[in-house]
Amino acid sequence: METLLYAAELVREDGTYKLVVRDMVRDTVQVTPVPESLVAKLPTFLSALNAKLASAPARGRR
Repeated sequence: METLLYAAELVREDGTYKLVVRDMVRDTVQVTPVPESLVAKLPTFLSALNAKLASAPARGRR
């Protein structure tokens, strides 16, 4: 059975970006502004993170 712990959204409003992270366990929300330059790099960052996690030992991962 899967349990959703966090949900994250990147939102653009009036030309600005913000990261909205919901903690589903504690029922809290954190909002952080994100510069457009970082938004443009997000696909590269996610690819690098995925590659790093794929090469990590499987211990403790599901």
